[in-house]
Amino acid sequence: MARAEDTADQVAAIDLGSNSFHMVVARVEGTDLKVMDRLREPVRLAAGLGGNKRLTPEAVERALACLERFGQRVRELPPGSVRAVGTNTLRKAKDRRGFLAAAGRALGHDVEVVSGYEEARLIYLGVAHSLADDEDRRLVMDIGGGSTELIIGERFAPRLMESLHMGCVSVTQDFFADGAITAKRMARAELAAQRELEPVAERFRELGWSRAVGASGTIRAIDRTLRENGWSDGAIGPAGLARLRKALIAAGHVDRLNLKGLGGERAQVIPGGFAVLSGAFRQLDLERLDAADGALREGLLYDLLGRIRHEDVRSASVVGLARRYHADAAQAARVETTAGYLLAQVADDWGLQGQARARLLAWAAQLHEVGLDISHSQYHKHGAYIVGWSDLAGFSRDEQQVLATLVRAHRRKFPLGQFRDLPGGWADTAMRLAVLLRLAVVLHRGRSPDPLPAVTLRARESELALAFPAGWLDRHPLAGADLEEEAAYLANAGFTLGLE
Repeated sequence: MARAEDTADQVAAIDLGSNSFHMVVARVEGTDLKVMDRLREPVRLAAGLGGNKRLTPEAVERALACLERFGQRVRELPPGSVRAVGTNTLRKAKDRRGFLAAAGRALGHDVEVVSGYEEARLIYLGVAHSLADDEDRRLVMDIGGGSTELIIGERFAPRLMESLHMGCVSVTQDFFADGAITAKRMARAELAAQRELEPVAERFRELGWSRAVGASGTIRAIDRTLRENGWSDGAIGPAGLARLRKALIAAGHVDRLNLKGLGGERAQVIPGGFAVLSGAFRQLDLERLDAADGALREGLLYDLLGRIRHEDVRSASVVGLARRYHADAAQAARVETTAGYLLAQVADDWGLQGQARARLLAWAAQLHEVGLDISHSQYHKHGAYIVGWSDLAGFSRDEQQVLATLVRAHRRKFPLGQFRDLPGGWADTAMRLAVLLRLAVVLHRGRSPDPLPAVTLRARESELALAFPAGWLDRHPLAGADLEEEAAYLANAGFTLGLE
């Protein structure tokens, strides 16, 4: 997990999309970003996802070769200044863990996978920064290779978000696999897009918007094609789409498409992308769609800038989730303070240095009791489910899995199997963070507002020694009994806890 605490005058965002990989490098100038470099390569990752939901060797080779080239530009940037994310295809790939490890080595920075919800949030953030900062409510649409995101928001805040399982590559594969474009195929593809939109369309229409904006290579390509062929009045509209639909069908095959503004590479997936956009126009009753420059990668840049400046949306997500499930804020604060105090004492010996690990431990402390809102029995398991499956803005899937595992492990039997299932070398680090969280929870089991004594924690490999002021344990036999019980739990997990 990249650390955002490192300051940098350059930041970079890499979008491992289902059709193309994009990279943007920008210079930090005060409160703004100045783009210095943009790179794009048509990797066609979605086309390399087989029926068994595994990436073909050819697709992996294309992807890693691209990331090696991107890495030549960003490998020397400090940790925390680069954020690389995978989207729909990597969400679906069963073998993504091995691929992500290889991708991180090729790029020189960690690569993570974001949920459709998080992808939508980042897209909206990127688009919002590319538009005038007005009070209008906007509908933002992004047609990717394997998914389509819809967001309604105001200024920089999204209000309604959806990620749909259709994109320019996937729909092209489903309805135009051999490249042939017929009226019947197009009608079926458009109907499929409308059906995918049907369950969510009413909620979007009810909330409403004053302006619709499109953000993706597909939408920009369609906008450019309409303009250069004289089929546009400055935006994408039903009349222009009807002209383009007619031209696509008249061509009959992607290899015979010869339209101004439509490059050969984009032409290969334009039938599916057009069908998605056409279906959206019909299902959402759109009359006009403006093409925007901002997209996922720009959203990544601004989100990264916020993390560097300690305006991390993840912290707001944690606070919001704790409030939603009525977690005891005072108790969470006590546990968080003590867990941080213990971490500071063993960070060097246990390899837990850095703000990223401290933040993760603090978030786990804030959320460790959210499961109580469901039931006291097995509440740590309820809490892990809530944390693992809630839509938490700012978190990657892996980060959320680690956080959920910490919540699951904060009491009772140590779930060793769940730690072994954690991604990318997180098992040992997460286990050590869980031990610290457990000790903090035990020390505050009485929920007293009175401060704890000055305890000292020493750690070496799997051995811990917790020391109290002379006579304190004798005067607090219940705390001593709780710690003895905790020592037994930890012993079963391979840790030795001594009390002094």
